[in-house]
Amino acid sequence: MSVFDRIVVIFNPHSTGEAPESAEELRAELAERLPAVPVELCPTQRAGHARELAREAAATGRPLLVSVSGDGGYNEVVDGVMQAGNPDAVCAVRAAGNANDHRRTTREHHLADAIVAGDIRRIDLLRLTLGSGSDAQVRYAHSYIGAGLTPVIAVDIEKGGKGSWREALSVLRGFTGFRPFPIRLEDGEERTIDSLLFANIAQMAKVATLSEGARPDDGRFEVIAQRRTGKLQVLATALRAATRGLGRQPSATHYAFTTLVPMPLQLDGELVELEADTLVTVDIAPRALATVF
Repeated sequence: MSVFDRIVVIFNPHSTGEAPESAEELRAELAERLPAVPVELCPTQRAGHARELAREAAATGRPLLVSVSGDGGYNEVVDGVMQAGNPDAVCAVRAAGNANDHRRTTREHHLADAIVAGDIRRIDLLRLTLGSGSDAQVRYAHSYIGAGLTPVIAVDIEKGGKGSWREALSVLRGFTGFRPFPIRLEDGEERTIDSLLFANIAQMAKVATLSEGARPDDGRFEVIAQRRTGKLQVLATALRAATRGLGRQPSATHYAFTTLVPMPLQLDGELVELEADTLVTVDIAPRALATVF
């Protein structure tokens, strides 16, 4: 008997990563191997729809929600499940995006095998709070939250289009046009940053190793911070991450700062535009997500 009472497969029918075909392949395999468990395909219709579908599907019972997507699509599903507040809801991701950092970093088994076996684990999440008090907005990230150069380049990639040569041009454009961002820390100190990344996994962007020994279930996140150093130093750090890794990085359970100018923030693959004077708080949510991988 399966530990799941139903399986909901959420995917973008217009994805460039063959998500529709991959979703149908998974549905067919699970229908054959788990004939007593209903498997439903749920295509998204617009940006943010995966979050709504996940929140509705996760509200009751013992569902498994599988996101056939990249990191951004999975971010929406995870966030929707957390909004539903059902501790018996389980998440999984079948890679069908660009970088697929979360699946590539955490994968241990063929996904269908793990689902059939009911191999459920719990991992930490990054909880992002924007603002304070009754007006605060809360979002969750499964892998990383980034400010500075990382989301700027991501914005340029979205504008320039996916594909290796388009992405390379977008990275170059974002790098050459990048200006550091000023922020204010909790203790009142003002800093100008090139990059500030909070990571729940050890790798991102296919090749970059962010931190030695980082795990998504250790109750902490790594803080990879680079203060204003000049573009050559930024480039050198990126090359080091892509070749031999950045080594062991400081870890934390809480980090907060206030934006001093408008700036983008990236949650996994999702982009958020922040206004000036926004309080940004990142906390660890220990073992908050039930998942199979």
